[in-house]
Amino acid sequence: MRNAVSNFSLTYSTGRALLLGIAAFTLLPAGCVTYRFGSAAMFRTGIRTIHVPIVRNDTFRHDLGIRLTEAITNEIENRTPYKVTGDPNADSTLTCRVTRQTKQVLSEADTDDPRALNAVISVRSSWVSREGELLMQNSVVPSDDISISFAQESRFVPEAGQSVGLATQAAIEQLATSIVSQMELRW
Repeated sequence: MRNAVSNFSLTYSTGRALLLGIAAFTLLPAGCVTYRFGSAAMFRTGIRTIHVPIVRNDTFRHDLGIRLTEAITNEIENRTPYKVTGDPNADSTLTCRVTRQTKQVLSEADTDDPRALNAVISVRSSWVSREGELLMQNSVVPSDDISISFAQESRFVPEAGQSVGLATQAAIEQLATSIVSQMELRW
């Protein structure tokens, strides 16, 4: 009799564990249905196309807007699932404006000639959906401002043969990377 009771309780607990395991295995995928895998999970699902108009330029270096537009377009095409289009009726629009471009002297020679300098570029950017929803927000200091400020500097040493043009291009590429990184969804 005692053996029959222990066999029943062993069978009952094994059956319960098996039933619980089947229930968990069945419900687990239902809980993970909305989870997405891969790098596409970092970007919005409702957006497929982005219109990137030529970057406006408030500085005296007239080519900065075109160069930054090209860098941003390449970065979006290479890193995101979005397609850049020339159609203003795209799912979203990314607008940028170069607000400042300067050179800062970091160190000088005894003759007051600059030895090391920084090429600095400042940009304001906003990403808006076709419906007017703000898609890009400052993740560090959230605010109601429509655009986000970005600034990038790139060091160069003229004595070593480095030019302001190369430093400016490096800053432009780093700015494009920063702007596209802000397009990622926040956790």
